[in-house]
Amino acid sequence: MAVTIRDVAREARVSVASVSRALNGSPAVTDETRQRIASIAARLRYVPHSAARSLITKRTQTVGALLPDLYGEFFSELIRGIDLAARAKGLHLLVSSSHGDAVEAAAALRAMQGRVDGMLILSPHVDTEFLRANLPESTPAVLLNSALKSSQFDVLNIDNYGGAHAMTRHLLDAGHASVAFVSGPEDNFDAQQRERGYREAMAAFAPKAAVKVVAGDFSEESGYLVGRTLAKNGKPRAVFAANDMMAVGCLRAFAEAGLRVPQDVALAGFDDIPIARYITPALTTVRVRIADLGRSALERVAAAIEKPGRARHAAQTLACEVVVRASSGSGRTTKPV
Repeated sequence: MAVTIRDVAREARVSVASVSRALNGSPAVTDETRQRIASIAARLRYVPHSAARSLITKRTQTVGALLPDLYGEFFSELIRGIDLAARAKGLHLLVSSSHGDAVEAAAALRAMQGRVDGMLILSPHVDTEFLRANLPESTPAVLLNSALKSSQFDVLNIDNYGGAHAMTRHLLDAGHASVAFVSGPEDNFDAQQRERGYREAMAAFAPKAAVKVVAGDFSEESGYLVGRTLAKNGKPRAVFAANDMMAVGCLRAFAEAGLRVPQDVALAGFDDIPIARYITPALTTVRVRIADLGRSALERVAAAIEKPGRARHAAQTLACEVVVRASSGSGRTTKPV
């Protein structure tokens, strides 16, 4: 049978409450008593029961994260940033994915009720009605990359519009007369803002050039299929993919078609995932500090957990920067958006 706190108390000849206070760092216990109880607990291999502790502290010391997917370097970097910040604050992380499905997103939020002290939510299905139906009002939450404007929640967004606008202008300024854009999922806030940035930059800086938007879904495979189509049906001078994974897919398709990047077609992406700098040619992209986004979100929800009555903040937009590498045919520079 597992060793219980009562076994430790019996061995130490103190009350259960004294063991609890000692192991939880209460100042009501002397250092000598704390060390003696800790030594006995270690010898008996006692592991504190988190559920029992939660009943006392009213905290689980856990933060939940709901993401649309767990696949790919973007989500890997985001989770890394969240997890590092959680560890620094003594918190655990519980992650779930909705796979882009509203029903699964709702089920995941309900499943985390009572198991987490706060939530980080990145989902295309988030609106006021969805949150009211699936998230207890008492649970602090931070929304990531969301169009929702509400005084009830902190919202952290990437400057998707500004980044896409700046990248499109960079490609035009580099002499690429035609720029095609590979879009993301229709219901994705990031994808919508990036496409808007592309369209408005084309209208502003190349009003006579054709606007060409080809549908993708943020996956490497969709980028590959789009790249094959573009290579076969009259390539543009430059291709701007709405994320790096699609740009990587395009790069493979162009290589198979005998097109050289950037000599025959320039290529750019968005996110600056780690692999972007290591492929050949290295990818010009819009840098999003993905791990920092996760860290900032975790720190905000941790602050809300510690001070439940604090004032809510309006949406904050995190800056991006254009990172110019070999794939766009220019020297390597970094330009803030």
